Amino acid sequence: MTKPDQARTTSLGEAWLAMRAAFRSAGLESADLDARLLVANLAGVEPHQLATAGEMVLTQSIQDRLGKALQKRLDGMPVHRILGSREFYGLKLGLSPATLEPRPDTETLVESVLPLMREISDAKGSCSIVDLGIGTGAIGLALVAECPHARCLGIDVSAQAVATARENAEALGLAGRYTATTGNWLTGIESRFDLIVSNPPYIPTADLASLARDVIEHDPVLALDGGPDGLAAYRLIAAQSGSRLEKDGYLALEIGIGQSPAVTAIFHASRFDRIGVFADLGGVDRVLVFKPRA
Repeated sequence: MTKPDQARTTSLGEAWLAMRAAFRSAGLESADLDARLLVANLAGVEPHQLATAGEMVLTQSIQDRLGKALQKRLDGMPVHRILGSREFYGLKLGLSPATLEPRPDTETLVESVLPLMREISDAKGSCSIVDLGIGTGAIGLALVAECPHARCLGIDVSAQAVATARENAEALGLAGRYTATTGNWLTGIESRFDLIVSNPPYIPTADLASLARDVIEHDPVLALDGGPDGLAAYRLIAAQSGSRLEKDGYLALEIGIGQSPAVTAIFHASRFDRIGVFADLGGVDRVLVFKPRA
C-alpha cells in the first residue's frame, strides 16, 4: 500500500484529507474520526477548523508530528495512545503504559453512584470513597469533580498507574481531595468508606488472545486479565469490602458482558444485597450496585 507523503501536506486541510485517505485505504473502521482527532489535536485547532481554516499553513514541526502519528496509527497504536490522553466524563486524563484507556462504558459507573453520593453528602456533609484498581484515576476523579464534598482514596497495584493518577489529579486541580497509593485491593486498609467503586479486570485469561489488536497490544494485561473465569478480582473485593464500608455505605462495580448473575452470587454469599443494575449505552448490563445486608 502506498502511503501519502505527509511532508508534502503544508496546509491544515491537506493534512487532514491526506491522513483520512491513508486510514481509509488501510481499512481502519474509524478512519474519518481518527484523522479528525489526530490532525485537530496535533495542530492545536478545534475540529471544526479542519473545514473552516483549511488553508492554515502548518509549521514543519507540526508536519513532522502528523507524519509520525500517521505511521503509529497505521502500525496499530490507538488514537488516544498517540495523543497521550483521553477525555472521560468531561475530564482530560493523561495515559501511561500502566493504565487502561478509559472507555465511555465506564461512565455508566459514575452515573450510577452520583445520586447515592449526593444523598450521603447531604446527610453527612461529606462522602468518603475508595476506588480499587484506579489506572488513570478516571472513576474517582470524575466523582470528586462532580461532588465538591467528596474525597477519594485510589488504590492500584501498579506504582506507575498510581503516579499517573496523581499527575491527573494535580492537573485537574483535584489533588486536595484525591489521593492515590499502591496496594493490593483493600489489603491493609483500616478505614471505612461511604462508597467503594471499582472497574476490576474481568476478562477470562483464555479470551485475552481474541481481543482487538489495539487493546491487547497497548492496554496493560494486568488490568485486563480476570483469571480463569474472569471473576478473580470480584471474589477478593467481596471478601474484603464488608468490613470496610460504613453502615449505610454502597459498593458499585463494572462487570463484563453476561457476568451479572455470577458477580451477584459472589457478593450475595458475602452478605451483600444487589440494589441496582445499570446498562451502558449499548444496552449491556455494565454496573452492579450493592449494599451490605443488615
